[in-house]
Amino acid sequence: MPPGERLVQKVSSTRAFARVAPHFIPALDRAVHRLTRGKVLLSARMLPGLILTATGARSGQPRRTPLACLPREDGGWLLIGSNFGRPGHPAWTGNLLRNPEAEVSWRGEDIPVRARLLTGEERARAWRAALEFWPPYAAYQARVEREIRLFRLERR
Repeated sequence: MPPGERLVQKVSSTRAFARVAPHFIPALDRAVHRLTRGKVLLSARMLPGLILTATGARSGQPRRTPLACLPREDGGWLLIGSNFGRPGHPAWTGNLLRNPEAEVSWRGEDIPVRARLLTGEERARAWRAALEFWPPYAAYQARVEREIRLFRLERR
């Protein structure tokens, strides 16, 4: 692992990062994504990322959320509802529970997907893969009482 990546992992595991990052990383990602017509996500320079467009659970309106993702070999993605290790589940997870049909912008391509909340052994395997992929997820889980939601996105 390159030294810079270790530093980013260490910083992203802190409570200070969890307080500050949700206020600027998604907004910056949305702006850059829009300006580059879907080709660039700044946060994807460290982790693979996509823009999830899901229907709001209460509003019924489209909600665009930049997210880190774990691409799967079969062309799908694993999404981790870590919320940067903050107490509540991120809103996008509630949106997918209510409306699993969604769309992702992945490397400039818009792809219809269906989300599925992972449970049991399937979730346990996915969690191990998530920790191998980005070890700070363990620090996020240790800070919260809730179980971090994991979703599998499959192409429709």
